[in-house]
Amino acid sequence: MAHTILLVQPGANPETRTYSDYESVNECMEGVCRIYEEHLKRRNPNTPTITYDISQLFDFVDQLSDLSCLVYQKSTNTYAPYNKDWIKEKIYILLRQAAGHTDYNF
Repeated sequence: MAHTILLVQPGANPETRTYSDYESVNECMEGVCRIYEEHLKRRNPNTPTITYDISQLFDFVDQLSDLSCLVYQKSTNTYAPYNKDWIKEKIYILLRQAAGHTDYNF
């Protein structure tokens, strides 16, 4: 359970920057998924059920101008920065666990 700050800049304009904080890395990764799901809902307001696969989520992450995390490191009392690739890896692990495939190697 490491406090995690999610930094998001969807567009080129720096004024689009926002941040959210979470109690753990997993909660933060769930937050990234929710951001994408809200994006899909806005684009498809009349669709009652929205589904997507991980490659579509990763494409969304890649098209954001900036997405990064700051994760609290208790040992040094500092926050360590992580980039989009790290975020995608953590999302992949989270979704794999959620799907019940924790004992498979992908």
